[in-house]
Amino acid sequence: MENFLLYQYIITSLSILFLINFIINNILFKNIANYLLPESFKKSPPLVSILVPARNEAANIKRCVRSLLKQDYPNTEIIVLDDNSDDNTSLIVKKLAAENSKLKLIAGKPLKSGWLGKCYACYQLAKHAKGEYLVFTDADTLHFKNSVSSAIGCLVSNKLDALSAIPRQIMVTLHERMVVSWTHFGIMTLLPLIMVKKSKNPLFATANGQFLLFKRKVYEKIGGHESIKAKVLEDIHIAKQVKRCGYRMMVFDGSTNIYCRMYRNFMDLIRGFSKFMYAAFDFKIFTMTFVVLFILAIFLSPFILLPLGILVFEWSRAVIGLLIIQIFAVLVIRTILAIRLKSRVIDVFLHPLSTVYIVLICINSVLQVKFGEGVCWKGRRYDVSSGDYLGLIDDEEVDKLSKSH
Repeated sequence: MENFLLYQYIITSLSILFLINFIINNILFKNIANYLLPESFKKSPPLVSILVPARNEAANIKRCVRSLLKQDYPNTEIIVLDDNSDDNTSLIVKKLAAENSKLKLIAGKPLKSGWLGKCYACYQLAKHAKGEYLVFTDADTLHFKNSVSSAIGCLVSNKLDALSAIPRQIMVTLHERMVVSWTHFGIMTLLPLIMVKKSKNPLFATANGQFLLFKRKVYEKIGGHESIKAKVLEDIHIAKQVKRCGYRMMVFDGSTNIYCRMYRNFMDLIRGFSKFMYAAFDFKIFTMTFVVLFILAIFLSPFILLPLGILVFEWSRAVIGLLIIQIFAVLVIRTILAIRLKSRVIDVFLHPLSTVYIVLICINSVLQVKFGEGVCWKGRRYDVSSGDYLGLIDDEEVDKLSKSH
């Protein structure tokens, strides 16, 4: 029992440390909407290229592009790349482009060997862009009119070379709410943003590919998306590349002027998160196992052990008190996040279920890579079993074209 008590003291100490880190992060995680465009940019605004990779985005692209066309930043070009879609994505963009000269549609080339689809799409977009600043944003995002101007103001005010803004994640179904909510919870709890801001170590780097802003010169000097062409987590790895090359990058709260609904059904949700969970640990099973066990110990076991300790084992007051502190720390974090991000407060109390979802998806991610179909996304399947090389196993669009000839 003494060893178990010692274990609970360790877990409680870690829970308190994570709570303190979260509170500090909550201060550092500034909202880009609070920044205004500098006067010099108002007088002579440099061109900003807004770049949108789109593959089978007919359901989203019209809403996204229309919101980008309404930006209050006075000098933009918007380029959409149709990444070999087999739906009406290109037709929708063509119609919008005919009505507005700021918008341009380009046809993506067939995916090259050794490239991830999104990386290759972004690489092509950058080649067509003319702006001094490059904004990469996903086709399933919705932008308020100040998203670009605020981001530019934030970049300049903080003397950064690149930044990423995390949109407000629209979560409708229970599955979405349980899984997607971990995007903010994980970053805000586990990652010290003070190190992301101050340290030059690539280990302390994060980003969200739904909104990335670069100075063009910096993007080119780091090698752009070509430098991380085979990386499944392309947003995290390009953030690491920025730091690796000696430049400054920070992540910001974009929840008040950028919205995104990542997944609309259960299977897409599972595929999407399974795609990058194992990749987040560089496909190293030992590292992932350690982290999963750590998450279980900190964020799930207290909710299981407390009722067992009270109703079954009649543990000492010391153990029960430590378990209560652990649960309190997690619920405080979840409550503050729910208030800040305007999420459902009831989901705070579903945190244990949320953690179970994440752990199961982690397991599925490993099984999918090791014994299943590889990494699947947007109709493409990649072999990442070697860990160092990403090979295209199958492209549904290519298959359709070959069968039609």
